[in-house]
Amino acid sequence: MNGKNPIEIFKKEAPKVANAFDNLISELIQMKGLDEKTKHFIYIGIKVAQGDFLAVKFHVPMAKKLGATRDEIKSVILLTLTVSGLKGITSCLGEALKIFDATE
Repeated sequence: MNGKNPIEIFKKEAPKVANAFDNLISELIQMKGLDEKTKHFIYIGIKVAQGDFLAVKFHVPMAKKLGATRDEIKSVILLTLTVSGLKGITSCLGEALKIFDATE
């Protein structure tokens, strides 16, 4: 299964669970109180703190499409320094900025 999209594997191997997860995500997205770009910033920050670059890789372009700037993405990632130390910075900052720069 190497090289395959992990979300597609999840959907194939556990379709009911994947569907329930998709429904949960839909409900969270529809919550009022925060704009969509801010939600992406929070999600990126959480995932960077966890060292989950795969999730960061997908959400940086989404945030950019919503008007996020390179400096905003960089700031979100750097804010994790006080929470998780260098782990998120070293595993995500450089690659996230490359992805940002490559996204139209």
